[in-house]
Amino acid sequence: MNSTNPFKNLKADFPASIVVFFVALPLCLGIALASGAPLFSGLIAGIIGGIVVGALSGSQVGVSGPAAGLAAIVLVAIGTLGSFENFLLAVVLGGVIQVLFGVLKAGVIGYYFPSSVIKGMLTGIGIIIILKQIPHFFGYDTNPEGDFSFFQVDGENTFSEIINSINGISLGATLIAILGLGVLILWENVLTKKAKIFRLIQGPLVAVVLGIVYFVVTKGNEKFGIAAAHLVTVPVPEDASSFLHQFSFPNFGAITNPEIWITAFTIALVASLETLLCVEATDKLDPLKRVTPTNKELLAQGTGNILSGLVGGLPITQVIVRSSANIQSGGKTKMAAIIHGFLLLISVLLIPRLLNMIPLSVLAAILLIVGYKLAKPMLFKKMYELGWKQFVPFAVTVVGIVFTDLLVGIGLGLAVGIVVVLIKSFQNSHFLHIEDKSNSKHKIKMTLAEEVTFFNKGAILKELDSLPRDTYLELDVRKTRYLDNDIVEILEDFSEKATNRNIDVKLISERGIVENPSSYIQFFKLRPKTA
Repeated sequence: MNSTNPFKNLKADFPASIVVFFVALPLCLGIALASGAPLFSGLIAGIIGGIVVGALSGSQVGVSGPAAGLAAIVLVAIGTLGSFENFLLAVVLGGVIQVLFGVLKAGVIGYYFPSSVIKGMLTGIGIIIILKQIPHFFGYDTNPEGDFSFFQVDGENTFSEIINSINGISLGATLIAILGLGVLILWENVLTKKAKIFRLIQGPLVAVVLGIVYFVVTKGNEKFGIAAAHLVTVPVPEDASSFLHQFSFPNFGAITNPEIWITAFTIALVASLETLLCVEATDKLDPLKRVTPTNKELLAQGTGNILSGLVGGLPITQVIVRSSANIQSGGKTKMAAIIHGFLLLISVLLIPRLLNMIPLSVLAAILLIVGYKLAKPMLFKKMYELGWKQFVPFAVTVVGIVFTDLLVGIGLGLAVGIVVVLIKSFQNSHFLHIEDKSNSKHKIKMTLAEEVTFFNKGAILKELDSLPRDTYLELDVRKTRYLDNDIVEILEDFSEKATNRNIDVKLISERGIVENPSSYIQFFKLRPKTA
């Protein structure tokens, strides 16, 4: 429906694109700064991520741009490869590898992450956004926007930065941040319910305009004014020539350098993983529950990275902060992402000086709202009520993201999720029914599960060894569709012990009943493949 008429939902997409624009602007610049790259390279990645990737992507609500998760990789790579131009070649090659991933249908990997880990990822990012924006809210801007790692590029960590910000509060920046936050809360909770005009004009736009007005009015006031260090810093070219000189181009002469290829593969792998995780998360947040074709997304991201590298941009991924801001603001289709890209392009070309009047503290207030919506306290209660199998991977993912970084946190959550699966597999390998004595023997019925693998060896071996003497064991494998050879060998060993302990065995299968089978191995080799 939306593909035939991309402008059908423009009333919802355009206001959402403005919010995404204000969220993306400081992040594009901050991630470039944290990456040790030219500031303009972050804007290039944001523009291409919005316009090109937005147009090619199969996601209706996902927004792409430079990713915080790649900042550390970019910082190291630029130093290792010798020049920014060599690094750009790695970005181009990384994009080619991503396209290859898409052709090879590698997007299916995204479906193997448990729901509890994805929810933990969203909540963890929400918490880290809040923690990281607190210093900016108070006008303490020593660490660049977009540095979401626990150990920061300014030498501090997330919590020490917050403590430092309390001792370094900028009064003017804090006042306008509080005012902006008040406007955002009032707009969303009260005014949008009063009239349509308040839904069309977004609260973040009003907050930013107030921030610019406040900066102009208080300029030069030592107590209440806002210093340049607390404002957005978009590169301002003097003329067309200086604007064009901001673009950089890859050094294709270094294509034989093996380090270039290692960096390219690293970028492709990390960017693809971040994108697939973000796709899973945004699909869960999407009110319409649309499903993004993951292979198409890899093709779109790869194309975006090729173009970004060719003109001097940072690597691109789909980004959860921008995507969630889009969804929270009512974005319906990919037009919101595309328009936000055009807004970045037009504003950088036409009004860079106006952008440089926006206080970072106002943008921090916008991001605080985004973070809170991702990490509402009720979600913790909901996950806890689902049981420990859901809550433990969720909690580990959240803590991992807050105290390390995005990918490490998700990796920890996934590892715990796998352990939970193994524990449940161990517990559910078989079912016991103890019945009355029959002919002076204990009668015990053991029913094996549908799939029994080597993970279940310990549980089954423990049960068989604990059977008392003089037992009549009924072993039911009628529902078992897969029986690992390790389990068959355990049963084979048990048959020798059974005779010594006066244990009689009745094996019940789809083929019939066998009393005291002499060879389990032969029996299961002869079973039909479907049994």
